[in-house]
Amino acid sequence: MNMNEWAKEVMNSPRRYVIPIMTHPGIELIGKRVIDAVTDGQVHADAIVALNAKYPADGSTVIMDLTVEAEAFGAEIKFGDDEVPSVLGHLVSNYTEVDALQVPGLAAARVPEYIKANRIVASAITDKPVFGGAIGPFSLAGRLFDMTEIMMAIYTEPETITLLLEKCTDFIKTYIGAIKATGVSGVIVAEPAAGLLSNDDATAYSSKYIKQIVDELQDENFMIVLHNCGNTGHCTDSMVATGAKALHFGNKIDMLRALAQSPENILVMGNLDPVDVFKQSTPEQVAEATRSLLQATAGHRNFILSSGCDTPPGVTAANIEAFYAQL
Repeated sequence: MNMNEWAKEVMNSPRRYVIPIMTHPGIELIGKRVIDAVTDGQVHADAIVALNAKYPADGSTVIMDLTVEAEAFGAEIKFGDDEVPSVLGHLVSNYTEVDALQVPGLAAARVPEYIKANRIVASAITDKPVFGGAIGPFSLAGRLFDMTEIMMAIYTEPETITLLLEKCTDFIKTYIGAIKATGVSGVIVAEPAAGLLSNDDATAYSSKYIKQIVDELQDENFMIVLHNCGNTGHCTDSMVATGAKALHFGNKIDMLRALAQSPENILVMGNLDPVDVFKQSTPEQVAEATRSLLQATAGHRNFILSSGCDTPPGVTAANIEAFYAQL
């Protein structure tokens, strides 16, 4: 699929496009658990295909799992039957350990299962874009080094963090290259930790490395969507500087401000709260929040309605249907 042409279709269409980052309802739809989907590429793919068959999204997304790459490096992961996986502790803490850290191959940990899921979904869903998922370099580095420690280390030992970021970027670039080879139309690169940084620091420790990935892998048939749900508006310029053809914002930002700060020739996605709106609200409240965001953004032809992040397990069918009913 030519994603440049698809983006033009979005911008020239009189109707509103919608691509929520929503995979967990698909897992529940096929009677499986979160742990089944995050460890088995076939289950993962089945959930996405089932969700696509039930709801009229304009694109499909894989699970936003921010532990896959960290596990590949050797980090310990906590799994729960119906919980999103999380990283336990940290893997490296100084220059010597970072220097010794090996960049993993594509056979490491659960990487093959995620590549498998992308391949199956890309073959099954051919009438709309399918977006794979990957973590961003700074967010991965934070999971390997510890987020609190890395926020200090970028000032006290920047050479350590720069080396770690180079290794993280090397792996992510290889991983996204493998995702691209499955035939999906793009990838959502999740870089929420960059939202903890100032715009200048986000440029130096995140966007600089994201741009390397964009420059090597983004083309007319493969769109990179940069997601930063930590950005409250202070580092949007840094996101734009990556050259990603689409930006995805979380619920912490004013969507109109994000649109004003973004070029009109790139797609901008967001940003209904995945927890407060999708999971914890009533169907009536979901409908009102959706209508309100659609009305506020009506003058922006490059806007795609989305959730602010991956919707969590336990979102009801009634709330999902209330969301889609507003289109």
